[in-house]
Amino acid sequence: MGVREGLLREKILLVNGGSQGVGAAIARAAVREGAVVAVTGRRTEPGEALVAELAAAGGTAVSVRADPADAGQAGAAVAGMVARKAPGTVLHTITSSAHGGQPFLAPYVAARAGLAGLTGNAAHAHRWDRIRINGLNIGWTATEGEDATQRAFHGAGDDWREQAAARLPMGRLGRPDEIAGFVVFLLSGRSGVVTGSVIDWDQNVLGALD
Repeated sequence: MGVREGLLREKILLVNGGSQGVGAAIARAAVREGAVVAVTGRRTEPGEALVAELAAAGGTAVSVRADPADAGQAGAAVAGMVARKAPGTVLHTITSSAHGGQPFLAPYVAARAGLAGLTGNAAHAHRWDRIRINGLNIGWTATEGEDATQRAFHGAGDDWREQAAARLPMGRLGRPDEIAGFVVFLLSGRSGVVTGSVIDWDQNVLGALD
């Protein structure tokens, strides 16, 4: 695999839900930049498969089964962060739908909008712990999960990506590896002291009208 610039050298990165899609892309990018990665998820098989892939490429990673719906497990996963009394960085991957979204996504939008608000709140609470907390509102991205959603709930065929791309300004959907590169930047020292920011990673300008 080979370390690139080493932006995350000697860093330990916990990627919740990191066994596929954007999470897996972040894990791959982080390992390439020198991080040791712990991947969590509800199912062990996908996480172990990703860890094996990263190890075969020369990276260091472990898989940990954890259910984010379990508040105890979620809290325990990050409790070492404050106790160690050292700088750290948290990045929430949210969604551009947090700004409003489609009517049929109401529960999802409510949860993600809450996470956007929590980002600023937590960043303020932990700034003196030197823990930076930021968020990324991700636009339409080609992932395994999106493919399954399009097929199961929208009757999409094999060409749904091409049809979707034709309706987007840049002529294509976003890619997980592009998001992962941006996440690595935000997690690294290259992003400086920025904290409490929620950045729109999207090709549509939200709030603007033609």
